[in-house]
Amino acid sequence: MTIRRLLAALAFLAASLAVVATPTPAPAAAQTRDPVVIVPGFTTGPIVSIGYLPLQARLTAAGYDTTLLVYPDYGLGDIHANAVRLRTTVDAVKARTGASKVDLVAHSMGGLVSRDYIKNLGGAGSVDTLTMLGTPNYGTAIANLANLIDCAGITACQQMASGSTYLHALNAGDDTIGDVRYTSIATKLDVVATPYTNSFLANDGNIANVAVQDQCWLRLPGHLTLITDGAVADGILDVLRDQPVRMNCWAL
Repeated sequence: MTIRRLLAALAFLAASLAVVATPTPAPAAAQTRDPVVIVPGFTTGPIVSIGYLPLQARLTAAGYDTTLLVYPDYGLGDIHANAVRLRTTVDAVKARTGASKVDLVAHSMGGLVSRDYIKNLGGAGSVDTLTMLGTPNYGTAIANLANLIDCAGITACQQMASGSTYLHALNAGDDTIGDVRYTSIATKLDVVATPYTNSFLANDGNIANVAVQDQCWLRLPGHLTLITDGAVADGILDVLRDQPVRMNCWAL
């Protein structure tokens, strides 16, 4: 399979997981909890599909107001530009709910969008927790391979290559800005964010780096199914409840 076909296949698969960014209000009794913004990954845009609905439904059922960020460019353009969109979305969620802060749950490239917002756009004052799922914080070998053909001109792909100018700037200095509590959940079976350890941030006491199989060795989520796996969802809820990540390995 050529690199161009590989990129096209990945784009088609990920785009099929897109969902509309519709806020899902939590029950009235739970409004004191931080609202949650789900920040999706590469090639996710305004197409109605089921990809993020299970995660959104789980969080709503647990009592959280949830909103999904939408990328008009399907996440193919400049990551920083989508960080600006995240800032606009967070401001709107705060205005609608009256909350002072939100929790971010970010999949894949969404973690880079979230970190960019926190570091460069004042997001540290508006974010309580950031939970990342399979985020290539230090790049991905797939993007490096695709970079041999300049990622077919796709800006976000170029930015996610290990050693890119974008990642060098994002990772300069402190990995975990401000008082935000960071969690990175990775799967050892990830074939998109590779190697999986590139998802982890420098441990300065403000980051929990968790590999699914270190807690649940029989759970085998891939990169895309991190957003639908029950054990991972249980770990996300631990973060939102200010608890250490202790996944329920039998969760459906």
